[in-house]
Amino acid sequence: MLNQLKITILCENMVGRVGSGEHGFAAFIETPDGNLLFDTGGGKFLADNAVAFGKDLKTVRRIVISHGHDDHAGGLALALGSCHGKVDVCAHPEIFRQRWLAADRDGEIHRSFKGVPFRREYLESLGGEFIFNRDFTAVAEGVYLSGEVPRTTSFETPEPRQQILEGKEYVTDPFSDDQSLIISTERGLVILFGCAHAGMINIIRHAVEKTGEERLAALIGGTHLGFLGKERMEASIAELKRYAVELVACSHCTGLAGAMLLRQTFGDRFHYGNVGFTYTIG
Repeated sequence: MLNQLKITILCENMVGRVGSGEHGFAAFIETPDGNLLFDTGGGKFLADNAVAFGKDLKTVRRIVISHGHDDHAGGLALALGSCHGKVDVCAHPEIFRQRWLAADRDGEIHRSFKGVPFRREYLESLGGEFIFNRDFTAVAEGVYLSGEVPRTTSFETPEPRQQILEGKEYVTDPFSDDQSLIISTERGLVILFGCAHAGMINIIRHAVEKTGEERLAALIGGTHLGFLGKERMEASIAELKRYAVELVACSHCTGLAGAMLLRQTFGDRFHYGNVGFTYTIG
């Protein structure tokens, strides 16, 4: 259980007065056990924003990748090149699956590639040492990767336009690799979502079950609420109200409608998690 923690968002869609925005997510995490990087954005502004906010990527001991999408792993090569020597890269073994985003244009399906834009071998040549997990796993003192998250809600369902290639057919991506970072602190759990493809409520339930801690100090990152539709978005937020949440700092794929509804629901406990947002304990 940590009594000192600092999280700084380095990549996100929106910015305040300092930094540059891009579609994606990355957070620099400072703990007594060392510094971690959770996701790497799309690769455009990770290094620039690290400099802007005084975060030295050379001090990163581990890089954690939430799932195998280019807006979360696109900056991985840059991050490894900026780090000092060999660096552990913690992720699910399925992050390198071929992923596609499907769009219907006048009755025709068009697909764009959304997977990790690098081969594993190339990333290893840059110093990345992959540590794969499927189960709830400690990555630092008091810091855990969720592992595969059980789908227990009825309203958090896969998004059909997110696809993978199975043999010769495109099928809906189950996102088995979607993981969140769970940090045990003296104020409760701090949960960082990459995109929460597993479902925000599913992830919270899983974190509470694995840690035995029901207090939620902070929820930070992408929640994918913007892609659930109105009814499922409202169901997610209604369920979230059941928890004692100190801070909701959602961003990225939460969407403006989702962010506005969270603000209306949680009032001053909501803060948009833009580039430069910081969360501190101790």
